[in-house]
Amino acid sequence: MTTPITGMPVSLVTGASKGIGLETVRRLTDAGHRVYLAARDAERGRAAAGTLGARFVRLDVTSDDSVRRAAEVVGQEEGHLDVLVNNAGITGPVRDIHDYDGDAMAAVLLTNVVGYVRVIHAFLPLLERATDPSIVNVSSGLGSFAMSHDQSRIESRAPSPLYAAAKSAINMLTVRYAQSLPGIRINAADPGMTATDLSGGQGH
Repeated sequence: MTTPITGMPVSLVTGASKGIGLETVRRLTDAGHRVYLAARDAERGRAAAGTLGARFVRLDVTSDDSVRRAAEVVGQEEGHLDVLVNNAGITGPVRDIHDYDGDAMAAVLLTNVVGYVRVIHAFLPLLERATDPSIVNVSSGLGSFAMSHDQSRIESRAPSPLYAAAKSAINMLTVRYAQSLPGIRINAADPGMTATDLSGGQGH
C-alpha cells in the first residue's frame, strides 16, 4: 500500500446537487473539507458546486464508466479520498401493492444498493491512501425491522416497500463491509424524514 497522504480532508458526496446530499456538501465545506459534489446532472451540479465552493464531478451511480471516470478525476487531482458519502438514491414507484413488479424493484436496487457498492469499490484505492478514511452510507429507518414493527413509528406505516427493502440491504452491507475493511470507518446514517424532493417535501 502507498504512503497515506495528509493535509486538508478530501470528501466526495454522491447525489449531491440537491436535498440531503447538497446539505452534506455544505456542512463538509464549512468544516474545512475540500468537497467533490458528485451528481448526474452536470448543469445543476456545477451550479450547486459553484454556490458552495465545492468541486463538481459528474457521477452516475448506475454506470461503471461514469463512476470509474469520477474516481480517476479525484485520483489525479487529489491522490486520495478521506470521506466518501454514499447518498444517491431513488424512491421508486409508490403504488398499490398488487401493482409492483420485478423491473420496479430492479431499478431501485440498481441505484440504491448496487450503486453504493459500485462507488465504494471504485474509490476504495483512494480511501486506502488516506490516514483516517471514512465511508458514510445514507440509510433510513424504513430499512429497520424493529422500527417497521413499532406502531408508534412512522416507519411502520410508510407505503414504500421497494425503498425500504433497499435500505435494509444497505444496513447489512454497511455491517459486513465494516467487518471486512477494519482500516476504514464505515457507518450508516439515518437523517430521518427530511423535507426534500425525494420525500415530496414531507419531514423536518
